[in-house]
Amino acid sequence: MAASTESRTQVAERITVALVPKVAAELQRLQDRTDLSKTDLTNRAITLYEFIDSQIQAGGEVLIRNGETGETQLVRFL
Repeated sequence: MAASTESRTQVAERITVALVPKVAAELQRLQDRTDLSKTDLTNRAITLYEFIDSQIQAGGEVLIRNGETGETQLVRFL
């Protein structure tokens, strides 16, 4: 299992969150697939969301391109 980022870096803040069942299952699938801790996945998710939000606020768009077909889709965040 991968070492926790929390054990290698200083902890700035601790939080407690209540996950709805769907998100809890998604978090477990991510842990199984990546071998990352809940802390690491949460930190990465927040960092990614902050980046995406800042790009959208600056007028950017989020696009996903299928590597096999070349099809591109616009991703909208509500």
